[in-house]
Amino acid sequence: MDSIKIEGTPKTPTVSFDAKTGQIEIKGRSIPENSIEFYKPLVDWLDKYADIAEGTVEVTIQLEYFNTSSSKCILDVFKKLENLNNKSKADVVINWYYEEDDEDMLEAGEDYQSILKIPFQMKEIEE
Repeated sequence: MDSIKIEGTPKTPTVSFDAKTGQIEIKGRSIPENSIEFYKPLVDWLDKYADIAEGTVEVTIQLEYFNTSSSKCILDVFKKLENLNNKSKADVVINWYYEEDDEDMLEAGEDYQSILKIPFQMKEIEE
């Protein structure tokens, strides 16, 4: 299975989904023109990856900002990860990074954590 690598832009995050290592990263800003179009390949990839995933799947989310339409798509990604955690041989751990003075990003992570039944770790980035 191929991995996904997408270079970040001022409007889209850097994405790295590595099928071999189980490392999944989304970093940067997420304010794409069309969030559904941007995130659909990631959601589709996670569907296929669930069939072969094993070991630990470590997810790193380090967003400095995301818009409302991205938040729904990020939830879709998390739901696929939750499904992967429940149905595959893999254990998923989500690391949600936020800057120490960014309470909005911390709250967003806590909101996702309350919706999902999946291990979530809040990690503060010290400036």
